[in-house]
Amino acid sequence: MIAIVAPGQGSQTPGMLTPWLDLPGAESTVRWMSTLTGLDLLRLGTTAEADEIKDTAITQPLVVSLALLAYQHLEMPAGTTPVVAGHSVGELAAASIAGALSRDTAVALAAVRGSAMAAACGQADTSMAAVIGGDPDEVIAKIESLGLTPANVNGGGQTVAAGLASAIGTLVADPPTKARVVQLSVAGAFHTPYMQSAVDVMGAMRDGIVTASPNLPLLSNADGAQVDDGQRYLDRLVSQIVSPVRWDLCMETMLSLGVTTLIELPPAGALTGLARRGMKGVKTLAIKSPEDLDKAKVLINDDGK
Repeated sequence: MIAIVAPGQGSQTPGMLTPWLDLPGAESTVRWMSTLTGLDLLRLGTTAEADEIKDTAITQPLVVSLALLAYQHLEMPAGTTPVVAGHSVGELAAASIAGALSRDTAVALAAVRGSAMAAACGQADTSMAAVIGGDPDEVIAKIESLGLTPANVNGGGQTVAAGLASAIGTLVADPPTKARVVQLSVAGAFHTPYMQSAVDVMGAMRDGIVTASPNLPLLSNADGAQVDDGQRYLDRLVSQIVSPVRWDLCMETMLSLGVTTLIELPPAGALTGLARRGMKGVKTLAIKSPEDLDKAKVLINDDGK
């Protein structure tokens, strides 16, 4: 079985959209996505510098748009039913791929989500840090003892702590036993109660958003469970803004469903890295450029044999 996964914020790199614009219809698609988001995604994805595209209000719609653009050109044989999941804002791309949201709705919501979360970041001095290695229970205990939240439990020996910047500084200076801590260059404490104002913004729109039942197995970051109802998945997308991402549980579910190949949409690399550590024996492919689409086609066809 194939898994198609979409990355979240932090995966972006300058110029990441450039090679994709040579594909048929790609430029016009991105121009339309720019209209939906109110952002010049063509410029932001090609010539903008790293400092500009790390802005949460820009990163989130840019990452979701690129993932969905690439998926349009990923050849899936008739009858193929991949498991689909996204990490954090990547859940919007996953919802579109699985048919729970339209592509246009997913892209537009990524812009709303990014803008609302960027605004929430300005309400307190917060930050995040990746804790790599160490005993998982001890890592969680250390994080919580400092009043921080294990905001991303990613599996593969990685947990991301989030909360007040002062407490993050303490964690960096005094890491858990046999672990190292890397402070992340982010604007705030995502997936914690500090993002409540963003939930309020998204929640106010919820009743006006059209959803459908997913036509592919669609996993939720909340607990790794497969969600069969589009409205329930949307509810989880909204509440997830203040709740930890349990990517470890998503990987466990993929394994339990019999996933043998994992393909990560661009901007790819982070989730395949986690899969190599947390899903031993599963073949992985990070689609970084259009040239990788042929590799993906081979993997998908081999998996179906």
